[in-house]
Amino acid sequence: MKSPLDSKSPPSPQLPPIMLVETAFLASTASLLWLLNYYFPVGPIFRIFFPIPIALIYLRWGNRAGWMSALVSGLLLSVLMGPVRSILFVMPYGVMGVQLGACWRRQASWLTSISLGALVDCLGVFFRFGLTSALLGEDLWMYLMARIRDLSEWLFVQLGILAEPSLLVIQILAISLILLSNFVYVFVVHLVAILMFERLGNPLPKPPAWVETLLEL
Repeated sequence: MKSPLDSKSPPSPQLPPIMLVETAFLASTASLLWLLNYYFPVGPIFRIFFPIPIALIYLRWGNRAGWMSALVSGLLLSVLMGPVRSILFVMPYGVMGVQLGACWRRQASWLTSISLGALVDCLGVFFRFGLTSALLGEDLWMYLMARIRDLSEWLFVQLGILAEPSLLVIQILAISLILLSNFVYVFVVHLVAILMFERLGNPLPKPPAWVETLLEL
């Protein structure tokens, strides 16, 4: 009778070493960009590149590698900067990197990937407001509402509207401004990615005709 020790179990699938190396390297790159932007802020330049390394890993190696790179980036930042700043990177930029990589790998249209990216970024803004407000013990969303109310009153005066903006109008204006800024941000990320990834041999889905004309200028 054959002993169970004598029977050979089927070999478990192993990840390609190049995938592990690229995942570790690009996850470290994403973490380094966040770290440099925190201690040496140079405007929005670094922010454009936050989701790109994770998106590239997903585009090259698929779902598992994409989530692994987002997780590794979060763990590395947790060690270097603490769990709070680590969470603020993972949500939204780590999740956005996975989302963009998934859309690009599936050849989704630019409108789809940009719209989903803007939604993820918008959720990240509300998550950041909620987490920061809980840690500081102050409602930062109400502070933002006060600034938006001032802007709304100025707009009403310029338009000759003799009325005070309601809370609903202020909230709609605030969410609209957040979505608009996020939409522009994700669009710029797409422009940077298409210029970079073409040279790396991982092209993005074909952009709209007017974007191609813009890139040719």
